[in-house]
Amino acid sequence: MSVDTTDFLKIAVPNKGSLAEASAQMLREAGYRQRGDVKELVLVDEANAVEFYYLRPRDIAVYVGEGTLDLGITGRDMLLDSGAEAEEVMQLGFGATRFRFAAPNGKSLTIADLAGKRIATSYPGLVEAWLAERGLSARLIELDGAVESSVRLGVADVIADVVETGSTLRAAGLQLFGEAIMESEAILIKRQGAPNPAGFEQLTRRLTGVITARNYLMVDYNVRKTQLEAAFAITPGLDSPTVSPLADEGWVAVRAMIPKSDAQRIMDELFDAGAEAILVTAIAACRL
Repeated sequence: MSVDTTDFLKIAVPNKGSLAEASAQMLREAGYRQRGDVKELVLVDEANAVEFYYLRPRDIAVYVGEGTLDLGITGRDMLLDSGAEAEEVMQLGFGATRFRFAAPNGKSLTIADLAGKRIATSYPGLVEAWLAERGLSARLIELDGAVESSVRLGVADVIADVVETGSTLRAAGLQLFGEAIMESEAILIKRQGAPNPAGFEQLTRRLTGVITARNYLMVDYNVRKTQLEAAFAITPGLDSPTVSPLADEGWVAVRAMIPKSDAQRIMDELFDAGAEAILVTAIAACRL
């Protein structure tokens, strides 16, 4: 029997590229079904009243901006480049990149030198807006990827492109110059000015829980009551630590959330402060 999905939340998800698997994994961790076959274009998650549409990352902002779909996951750079009537509502914490200018090695260029230059890019809307804000005029050469080859082939003087490690640019004999055009990452978007659709709060609450679980760990330890104040200074927790009495009246058990990036340092400091039985565990999900 077919399911009536009229009132289901409709979400666009990247179907390929660097954001695709990371987006699907985050949604899985948030409790939503995801496709098992990359050929699937639509997936219905009846339990959560959601329809997922797998689209080209560059097209997602257009579908959301037109109101065809309620929400979408895409890159900030692709949203701004599209010019679509969509807006960022949440950062998702993955897919971080920088958008930079690059020129041939040995060219000591500045941003002012871009005036009149041929700039190859796959993001003409984004670059044009950035240049206009600074009163610069240049000729944009729109290419669909592999822009780093354009200078060597004589199509452009400089390029504007996404930079992750910079190794591809170095291999092409290019070097970065000037300030970053922007910093991008995966974001959740919706149509500009539109009210939040049904299911929006549940989705964002779940995604926030996933982001928190990825960035925090739970630490448990035992400590003497006389050393509790020093331990609290090391592990203040998000609100305050949980303290439970132990059979030995002079000791307590403490539990607190700590940043994952600081876990080893915090364990060392707790040990030096007299804590014992220090255990750190992962957080699968949370609501704060």
